[in-house]
Amino acid sequence: MSHSLRVIFAGTPEFAAAALAAIHEAGFAVPLVLTQPDRPAGRGMKLQASPVKRYAQDNGLAVAQPTSLRRAGKYPEEAAAALELLHATPHDVMVVAAYGLILPQEVLDIPPHGCINIHASLLPRWRGAAPIHRAIEAGDTESGITLMQMDAGLDTGPMISEVRTPIAPVDTTATLHDRLAQLGAELIVKALVELERNGTLPSTPQPAHGANYAEKIGKQEAALDWRRPANVLARQIRAFDPFPGGVATLDGAQVKLWAAEPADGTGVPAGAAPGQILDVTPAGVVVVCGEGTLRVTQLQKPGGKRLPAREFLAGLPLAAGQRFQLPDTPTV
Repeated sequence: MSHSLRVIFAGTPEFAAAALAAIHEAGFAVPLVLTQPDRPAGRGMKLQASPVKRYAQDNGLAVAQPTSLRRAGKYPEEAAAALELLHATPHDVMVVAAYGLILPQEVLDIPPHGCINIHASLLPRWRGAAPIHRAIEAGDTESGITLMQMDAGLDTGPMISEVRTPIAPVDTTATLHDRLAQLGAELIVKALVELERNGTLPSTPQPAHGANYAEKIGKQEAALDWRRPANVLARQIRAFDPFPGGVATLDGAQVKLWAAEPADGTGVPAGAAPGQILDVTPAGVVVVCGEGTLRVTQLQKPGGKRLPAREFLAGLPLAAGQRFQLPDTPTV
């Protein structure tokens, strides 16, 4: 089926590529795709195209990769050229998903129907860069996608529609990301069909209360502080899969922990200190925490692969009584 609505798309990672694919496959014309400049990645640090750019190129869609869209920013000439291209490309609406560049008011004003953002949180719960990670880390029981009419603030625009999904006790950022990418792709196609049919999309202002800022995940957060409760550490490990992983240091070597659960019923003996290994079995490595104990079931040694505890222990035996180091500064 073909549609008359013309959509400029702006996005960069896999999450955005899923939405672009759904819009294109639903028959909407996509006269232009904006994505971040190619970045060095992988072992050889070769320049790599974003997932959105790869999809666009595979499907014959025009791509632009400006370093900035702000005339007053560091790259005024590139920004001016990109703005000229947006003005010169006939379109009706712009869809934005995890693009990674700030859109100034001038850009928001170009599309006749404005810019619609696909945001991976039930707004206003998590605004900002890492809503999926932060929802898991905080122990939220549900997440979802909000479509939002963009304004100049950070994820503050009025809400068009949302879809919800429970966060399962085994969800990681990777699994929740894939589910939300799919839900976002379905929700945006529905919205575009409605916009085409009715010429408008009703929206509601975000509630004034309950907003949190989902700070980007930093590598320095990976170090696990064993003084924290076991359930908090288990959530942190799930939130940090696939990046940056939970990091524990043993005898100076950094071991990555990829899966763990509070070890119910494992009492902490008197005098056991946080970080101390209590028990080592093929089912997992049990470690003392500030509250309770944690059973780690998937680990990775430096230069190794992610392995279930049984296989990991065959290559790097651990023993009860050994102790993971505590980070220098306690995490609150």
